[in-house]
Amino acid sequence: MDRDSRIWFVPGAFSLGAILLFVAIAVAMLLLSGGWQDSWPPLSYISRVTLFTIAQALASTILSVVFALPVALAIARRADFPGRSLVLGLMLLPLGLPVLPAVFGIVEIWGRQGLVNDILRLAGVQEVVSIYGLTGILIGHVFFNLPLATRLMVKALDHVPRGDWRLAAGLDFNRLALFRFIEWPALLRVIPGIAGLIFMLCVTSFTIILTLGGGPRTSTLEVAIYQALKFEYDPPRALVLSALQLAITILVFVLLRLFPDPEQDRSAVQGKPFRVDGRSRLSKICDSLWLALFLTFVGAPMIAILVSGLKADLVHLVADPLFLQALVTSVLIAISAGLLAVLLTFFMVRARLAIGERGISALFRLPEFMLLVPPLALGSGWFVLLLRTGIETNAAIPIVVIINMLMAMPFTARVIAPELKTHLLRTGRLADSLDITGLSRLRLVDWPVLHSPLLTALSFAMALSLGDMGAIALFGSENFITLPSLLYAKLGSYRSTDAAGLALILGVICLILMLPAVRSDRRGGETS
Repeated sequence: MDRDSRIWFVPGAFSLGAILLFVAIAVAMLLLSGGWQDSWPPLSYISRVTLFTIAQALASTILSVVFALPVALAIARRADFPGRSLVLGLMLLPLGLPVLPAVFGIVEIWGRQGLVNDILRLAGVQEVVSIYGLTGILIGHVFFNLPLATRLMVKALDHVPRGDWRLAAGLDFNRLALFRFIEWPALLRVIPGIAGLIFMLCVTSFTIILTLGGGPRTSTLEVAIYQALKFEYDPPRALVLSALQLAITILVFVLLRLFPDPEQDRSAVQGKPFRVDGRSRLSKICDSLWLALFLTFVGAPMIAILVSGLKADLVHLVADPLFLQALVTSVLIAISAGLLAVLLTFFMVRARLAIGERGISALFRLPEFMLLVPPLALGSGWFVLLLRTGIETNAAIPIVVIINMLMAMPFTARVIAPELKTHLLRTGRLADSLDITGLSRLRLVDWPVLHSPLLTALSFAMALSLGDMGAIALFGSENFITLPSLLYAKLGSYRSTDAAGLALILGVICLILMLPAVRSDRRGGETS
């Protein structure tokens, strides 16, 4: 191992050890919590919660993938329609949009007094759509995951070699033949990975289930862990449920490793696809309808947040001391979690690339695997530790920061790792020949090129942390409140006007933080 590799191995190893220690303490506290004989959860309860968790995640995944397919085909066929790169970039926004404001917008559209039910009443339909229960859970999950699935499918279609399209044109393939021999093989390569990713996101979903589930009958493992600790203080039950949830996510992850990563092909395709399909009037109408339905489904809740939020007394809301306290706390947590996520991810990726493909390098892929660890399962051990030691609530702030950091690391790793690998391949030999190492190399060689992806990863991580509701649901209190927990309290007390204003403010802040990621994605799409 050369000098530069040793320089980066030390902070990378320290970051890895710190994360493993944090996780180990959480697991150890749950194992040592005691009370097994009296609190072992009934098998019927475990099976019901587990089966519903899997069922709702499977249904959400199927709906997201099935509806994404025609939308992705329409966007891929319309390579020249105005604003195509903007639409693909805006598909990132639901990933960074806080769940609670999105839920508020969904209720405004699909709720009992929402736009959809108003239209149904005008049409004479007596049975209105109920947003609470499984229906609401599915709508919420599809809202967040449909843009993700569509975006990944469009990228797969855009990377079909031009030669394939020219050959299909020469053979005069019809619409069905194009789909069968060109589009479907490209989609089939990524659909399993897309489905697995969405399934894992739905299994670990918390806020959507908590707000739209409608009661205990629709509790998932994540919500059941929260209830076991926050309301019943039953650590053994939380441990059993956490172990089940972790087992499910690990099983899905192992299956995912059998299929290609839907985002691993980052090579640029020279020129636009040579496509001769989609020129008929019927094809244009069908594609336009699918695009319109997609944009309406995703855009309507966002517009509802804006319209309802502007009706609130924003000046009075912003001047509220409780709001200012929540804002300051949220911003501090978001900045801290974002900086830590980017810094530790950079150290670990840099260490892995420095030591090469050795056995130990697999350990430094930990940031990519943190999606396996449910936030509440991770926080439950620390929750038990705080209660047993009698530590005050303010001491939970660092724990919330670290949990938010860990949950953001899979996303920062996807931004940083490929950019850093490409940069090192381009500049590594030259820097080594000039003997530029350590901080000098970081300042003179790395930062001028990597500052853009690093800032993009930081803004993404801050947006995810700012809108997180999982960790704060466990550790929050009257003295420790964030914007999402304040919004949840407003919704729970039926102060819908204040909730609308908070949803707008929180949504706007997170969307602003997401703009660097949107711009980066648009630049990548325009250069491909």
